Amino acid sequence: MKFARIAGTGSCLPGSPVSNEDLVARGIQTSDQWIVERTGIRTRHLAHEGLRTSDLAHEASQKALASAGIEPNEIDLVVVATSTPDCVFPSTAALLQSKLGITNGAAAFDIQAVCSGFIYGLAVAEKFIRSGSHRRALVVGAEIFSRILDWSDRGTCVLFGDGAGAVVLEASDEPGIIASALHADGRHHEILCVPGGVALGQVTGDPFLRMDGQAVFKFAVKVLGDVVHEVLQQSGLTTAGVDWLIPHQANIRILQATAKRLELPMERVVVTVDRHGNTSAASIPLALDLAVRDGRIAKGQRVVLEGVGGGFTWGAVLLQF
Repeated sequence: MKFARIAGTGSCLPGSPVSNEDLVARGIQTSDQWIVERTGIRTRHLAHEGLRTSDLAHEASQKALASAGIEPNEIDLVVVATSTPDCVFPSTAALLQSKLGITNGAAAFDIQAVCSGFIYGLAVAEKFIRSGSHRRALVVGAEIFSRILDWSDRGTCVLFGDGAGAVVLEASDEPGIIASALHADGRHHEILCVPGGVALGQVTGDPFLRMDGQAVFKFAVKVLGDVVHEVLQQSGLTTAGVDWLIPHQANIRILQATAKRLELPMERVVVTVDRHGNTSAASIPLALDLAVRDGRIAKGQRVVLEGVGGGFTWGAVLLQF
């Protein structure tokens, strides 16, 4: 039986870190203490004007390909998870394919599941590989959320950052992705959304991110705990068999509450929200790449990736390195 395993990781953070004090200096009515106490966020990265989501995806992908030791044309599937594409169409995945110089006719498409997007992308790509139709997939989470924020709303604008993370997923005889679970419940769409749209060449409605923070917190903690138990049950494991948990980096309080519900010490949770903020679909692959490159994640270890985002969508992947 063929498995799908991660062969390489990469990431990209635009520019220099922007501190909470920097936001205050820009005129946002907040403070470093207020942000840190409520979110755990100290810095984030913001893309400069002219930089595109596909640019961030390109840099992260180049690093992932180098990490895997393969050339772009060895990729036969490109999946990009993003809620902030370069344009309505073509897909950011197709634009990334062009920038990487992939000319072999590889399939390329975007996935829109907001902060769960990378989990969705990884699970979908794994199915392609397990079916035997594809051998190597590039799965990317890339976002420039700073362009859909209302910078007068301190309850949301301080939370988010920009970035990209990527992995190369390839067919293997050794176990890689062990289990996955994906879910959605559209009844909760109003608690986290960008309600506007584009019609007749104009933005219609509200083009900025809107969030009911308390409702999101309650929903996220419940489903994140449930979906981890789901993938562990599929594989016959308990949390004792998990070396690392890499959750979507939304808010330190959500991470702490989820770890407590799973009876996992925070020492086994990879945390980057303090330095990256919430980068939506990019947050999990960014954290994964960091933990791989600093040596925390080693060969043979089991890692659970999990995310929850607007839609509402949520999911988890259990994998072995």
